[in-house]
Amino acid sequence: MRKEELLDSLQYIEREKGIKKEVLLEALRSALISACRKTFPKSQDIDVQIDDQTADIRLFENNKEVFPADFGRIAAQTAKQIIMQKIREAERESVYSEFMKKAGDIATGTVHWMDRKRIIVDLGKTEGILPAREQSANDDYRQGDMIKVYVLEVKKTDRGPEVILSRAHAEFVKKLFELEVPEIREGIVEIKAVAREAGSRTKIAVTSTDTKVDCVGSCVGMRGQRVKNVVREVGGEKIDIVRWHEDPEPYIRSALSPAEVAEVRLNREKKSAEIFVQDDQLSLAIGKKGQNVRLACKLTDWALDIKSTSQKIPLSSLKGIGSKTEELLRAANYTSVKDLLKAAPEDLTKIEGIGPKTAQKIIQSAHEAVLGGPPAGSPPPTESSESDMLKEKSSGEGEADAGE
Repeated sequence: MRKEELLDSLQYIEREKGIKKEVLLEALRSALISACRKTFPKSQDIDVQIDDQTADIRLFENNKEVFPADFGRIAAQTAKQIIMQKIREAERESVYSEFMKKAGDIATGTVHWMDRKRIIVDLGKTEGILPAREQSANDDYRQGDMIKVYVLEVKKTDRGPEVILSRAHAEFVKKLFELEVPEIREGIVEIKAVAREAGSRTKIAVTSTDTKVDCVGSCVGMRGQRVKNVVREVGGEKIDIVRWHEDPEPYIRSALSPAEVAEVRLNREKKSAEIFVQDDQLSLAIGKKGQNVRLACKLTDWALDIKSTSQKIPLSSLKGIGSKTEELLRAANYTSVKDLLKAAPEDLTKIEGIGPKTAQKIIQSAHEAVLGGPPAGSPPPTESSESDMLKEKSSGEGEADAGE
């Protein structure tokens, strides 16, 4: 190969493969030295020098230059094989280094082929693997489709770098917001935490370093366009953007949105909290199959126990319930105000010692304590009949209640 052709080849490989010319020249030098030692085993102290500008090759034996620098046909072939091997190694190392820099970031590629276990993504200089476990349930791709992926891990193997991709990782959503929201890239808005159940729901906590900038509004965007773009990329997955607080109480309240929280009782030592919500907010706070509270726990890193406000009202605080009545109710598995809200007067009258008048009063008191009024369609309290009075008096109930 002429010097001009060698230089052109080196420049082409450097440009197309991303391998520096210095690396290629060193590989060529090592290959020529190795080839000469194999071809001329009697030679001692062989060295080769290559000019990086002119590609002139000089051969030295015992520190004396050999003229002409004739490597012979076998030596040239051996050198060529070693050079190709070195180029492949250098190429793999170059690709590995490039994708190591992309680890933890978003990459864009093309779906090359797929099966039930994985999707192979063409990333340009190499291919990435998107395993089934790292795919979202909302994903639906075909061969040739463009795809955004999160570079989860880059492994070095004998066959070259192995790039593991993800679309289910929580960081994928975080990086999508970084791409979409300029305030995040500029450091004005910071993403403090992300909790995700891929294909279903994500909660993301944000804060602002500038009091004039609304962190939640920045992420939502004008007419919700920014968050819509992210939602579209993750296939319609629901995204809750909540405001991060250093104080755990307002942060927990925010994390449980869209539910409204009535009270938060913190145990800072155990990083646990009792959360009380109105009865009509209970299912919203817990979420479908416990998803809302589960994501809130991940987001805040606190153990959260959701309860309705009716569960914190002691039975003894209700009108018509004294200590004896409370014992009777608890013995019949009515342990909370919530239990009483589900009961009808005739259910309570089945308990020995509780008559219709007391039963009606108890249920009315439970509804007033939780809902602010008597149960719909309930009749106003009436004077107790003689049989009711005898029944309640015989149980000692009326006397016990009056004295409490």
